[in-house]
Amino acid sequence: MSPNRSVAAVAVKDGDASVYKIIHGFLKQKNNSIIRVAAKVAKKAASNKLSRKTSDVFDTLIQQQQSKWGNKTGPLLSGISYCIASCSMILLNKVVLSSYNFNAGVSLMLYQNLISVVILLALELFSVISTEQLTWKLIKVWIPVNLIFVGMLVTGMYSLKYINVAMVTILKNMTNILTALGEIYVFRKGQNKQVWAALFMMIVSAVCGGMTDLSFHLIGYTWQILNCFLTAAYSLTLRRLMDTAKQSTKSGSLNEVSMVLLNNALSIPFAIILIVVFNEWEYVYQTEVIREPMFWFFATASGLLGLAISFSSVWFLQETGPTTYSLVGSLNKIPISVAGVLLFQVPVSVENLFSIVFGLFAGIFFAKAKMSKS
Repeated sequence: MSPNRSVAAVAVKDGDASVYKIIHGFLKQKNNSIIRVAAKVAKKAASNKLSRKTSDVFDTLIQQQQSKWGNKTGPLLSGISYCIASCSMILLNKVVLSSYNFNAGVSLMLYQNLISVVILLALELFSVISTEQLTWKLIKVWIPVNLIFVGMLVTGMYSLKYINVAMVTILKNMTNILTALGEIYVFRKGQNKQVWAALFMMIVSAVCGGMTDLSFHLIGYTWQILNCFLTAAYSLTLRRLMDTAKQSTKSGSLNEVSMVLLNNALSIPFAIILIVVFNEWEYVYQTEVIREPMFWFFATASGLLGLAISFSSVWFLQETGPTTYSLVGSLNKIPISVAGVLLFQVPVSVENLFSIVFGLFAGIFFAKAKMSKS
């Protein structure tokens, strides 16, 4: 017998079947606002008849239904938020760098990181979030992670400028191969046969994709290969230094929000140095594109989405778990690839399209293989 039936039986037994029927009818409609109103009206109308026991029964029934619906909508909403933020971020960066022909990827990264830092500090000021205090001890531990983080963002920016979105998502699969190899040598962590089979499929799809890419660009591919190495290095270094970083904080812990703030805040001075070295500041000052309002709209939106990805991924992880998060991340590459081909009118051949689809399913197979191993 279900909990809801047992609660209903008590209500009927107490002689309040008519009131119970009213509540149960509204519960079937699955509308929280209606439930609350109906409960208040019914309880007030029958206040002379309802016993204290029956009143508590109705409260329990309503709480059970609301909790049940909350458990269902939480993972769904968080997953949708993560997918929308992730897809939109890649597409908007492509618009800013490629469609507007903006040749200052470091400057764009600096602007996006500044937006994230300002918003995080404002949220902390109003006590919406809490972050760890940035001490010199913590900064020294985090600098290696941050240097790799900056390199990862910069190479990702430049690869998007030259390569179409679909091929970027396929080539990103190479990161999984490098990470798996890194786990063997750094953490002495072996991989099962399914994982190695998936990694082999990724290599085949990446090679075939490059050979059949009608818009092949050597510089773009070079940036993306560097990005794969740096992304894998970031993941491995972060895992290795996490415990050391926690010991360097006053509270002995380091939450995700603090890590986001650390990465974005510490990247600002490094980005300024790179802008001076690459002479980007002169280009940005002279280029006409910065005088277009829509350019700033897309650049600002991409910065906001970068922060949204950080929060939505944390929310999604809390609602589900690493396994579901990994699988959804792989599935998320499918709409990104399709949208990239359609929105930017990328010329594709049948062979190239097949290699892209093959690579996407290789990513899903890899995620499932890792799930079965864990």
